[in-house]
Amino acid sequence: MNRIHKWIVFLLAFLLTANGILYTAFADHDDHKEKRRYQKRERKHSEHNGKGNLTIVNNPTYKENCGACHFAYQPELLPSGSWAKILAALADHFGEAIELDPESKKIIVEYLKANAANYSSAKLSAKIMKSLGHQTPLRITQVPYIQRKHHEIQLNVFKRESIGSLSNCLACHTTAEKGLYDDDNVTIPR
Repeated sequence: MNRIHKWIVFLLAFLLTANGILYTAFADHDDHKEKRRYQKRERKHSEHNGKGNLTIVNNPTYKENCGACHFAYQPELLPSGSWAKILAALADHFGEAIELDPESKKIIVEYLKANAANYSSAKLSAKIMKSLGHQTPLRITQVPYIQRKHHEIQLNVFKRESIGSLSNCLACHTTAEKGLYDDDNVTIPR
């Protein structure tokens, strides 16, 4: 009986030890998995404000020169070919003559090209590129995806004094400057 009792104690001790080791191993594995998931989420957030949104405009030369007259659109809203066409025609920039010193123009060209929709991993940019096919529109409002997203809004809404036109993203997209264009952040002014 004493011998059986020793075997039972030994077996219980072994099972409890094995259970503790396995529990620790699995718990540690879950912590690593969660840490990797968190790091991936943080990396994505830092690149595109989370959810694959557009990056915040962070080029002071672009902001100062282009943002002086209109919203400094995120480069990811158009492909690099569109930005190249727009910058090549600054003498007639939608009815205005734009003069940039050579250094500022070079900085803006490089910024827009490097951050254009065709070089972005943002979900919105991917949708824009898919909708364009081989088109290189001169206006963001000519992008088929953007037109489809706004098709339910009557044209007279865009003509309101508080909006002005479809190109005034900030009028309705309250978080446009942060690169967030989802429907949850839209308020159409009266």
